[in-house]
Amino acid sequence: MKLTIVTPSFRNSEWLKLCVASVADQQGVDVEHIVQDAQSDDGTLDWLVHDQRVQAFVEKDQGMYDAVNRGWRRARGEVLAYLNCDEQYLPGGLQAVADHFKEHPETDILLADTVVVDAEGRCICCRKSLVPWRHAIWIRNPTMTSSIFLHRRVLDQHGIYFDTSWRDVGDFFWMLEAVNRGLRFSVMRRYTSAFADTGENMNLKPNAQREKQVKYAMTPALIRSMWWPLLQLHRLRQLCSGVFWENPFTYSIYTRASPDRRVDFHVQKPTGLWWNRH
Repeated sequence: MKLTIVTPSFRNSEWLKLCVASVADQQGVDVEHIVQDAQSDDGTLDWLVHDQRVQAFVEKDQGMYDAVNRGWRRARGEVLAYLNCDEQYLPGGLQAVADHFKEHPETDILLADTVVVDAEGRCICCRKSLVPWRHAIWIRNPTMTSSIFLHRRVLDQHGIYFDTSWRDVGDFFWMLEAVNRGLRFSVMRRYTSAFADTGENMNLKPNAQREKQVKYAMTPALIRSMWWPLLQLHRLRQLCSGVFWENPFTYSIYTRASPDRRVDFHVQKPTGLWWNRH
């Protein structure tokens, strides 16, 4: 089973190197890594186009979601995903994904778990995925894009690509369409990725905040009127699913201080609270 990972790239050379390394060292699985670069001028192209570990396509695009769509259309894999420059896969993560799809071929979209780290690689919190509910997703989308994997029939048969009119919240509307179409979800309780909260992530920038306001204005009136009870229902669901509990564990990632080898981080007291985003 071949997996295709698409990484949208623009002026993010330092983080992209770590992302590429984390895909390249995955064991026991056939992976192609497509990097869609929007003509970066920060030194990225000095090394990217010569890196044999990736298929690099350098061309103008209409933003991150357009870049992912382009990569997915080029993909040869049976299972697809996209991984941003500030994200990495953890050791064994992709093999676990491939094994899950082999054991559960009916799965359209697989949701796994994510470790959120700071710019130095230290754990901030754990984010465990849940299958989004049709109405509650407007209140909270309980997924992280770095740990979402889809069977290619989601694209070939259902045609669910990203809406490129969005620059920052297109992943929400992509997931909403998948839920509304009744696609089959599975959850795998395993950490497959790490997301680096660098303080410069796209979802913190002004355009992302504006799009979130537009998204809120688009929320159906009935759901907005039930915002508080739906939020409490979501929290109760998290509680019952054990989202807030985790035993001590160790993860291994590349860091800016160690771009050529993984570094182990042990988390003695894991938390589900993303403290610097509250």
